[in-house]
Amino acid sequence: MYVLGHVGISLLLFAPLAGVLLSTGYPLLTVVTGLLMVALAPLPDLDTNTDRLDHRGPTHTVWFALAVGLLVGLVTGLGTALSNWYISSCSLLPVWLPVWLGGVSTLAVLGHLVGDLVTPMGLWPFRPLSDRHYTADLTASKSPRANRLCFRAGTLSLTACLLVVL
Repeated sequence: MYVLGHVGISLLLFAPLAGVLLSTGYPLLTVVTGLLMVALAPLPDLDTNTDRLDHRGPTHTVWFALAVGLLVGLVTGLGTALSNWYISSCSLLPVWLPVWLGGVSTLAVLGHLVGDLVTPMGLWPFRPLSDRHYTADLTASKSPRANRLCFRAGTLSLTACLLVVL
C-alpha cells in the first residue's frame, strides 16, 4: 500500500473508536486519537528513507508496533503526570490516557502491516523470532484502485459512524 491506502485503513480502524469516544463524551480525545492514527499510518515506511534498513524489515513487525505504542504511552504518561502535578487542584487528564493513546498507536502501526499483508511482497511480522512470510497476494501496493478503495472505505466508515453518533 501507499500512504493513501494506509491512511484509509487507519480511518477504518478509527471509526468505531470515534463512535465510542463521542458517545461517551470525549470529543477532543476523538480528534486527538484520529490525528494520531492518521499520522502514524505511514510510519513503518520510514525505512524507505534510509539505506540502513531493508524495506518491510524491522519497522514492519509486531515488535515495532508494540514499541511505538509503548513509546507513545510513556511520553503521554509523563505528560499526564506532569500536567496533573502542575495543576494539582484538579486532574485535567485522565489516568488511562497513556494506555489509550499507546494502544491506538499500536493499532495504527498494525493497520499498516495489514495493508502490506495484502500485497504480493507481504511481510515477516514476527522477525527475528520467526522467518515465516505472510501474504494474501490480493493487490499490488502501487495499485491506485486498491489504495483509493481503502481510503474510501475508511472515509465512508468514519462518516457513517459520525452520522450515527452525532
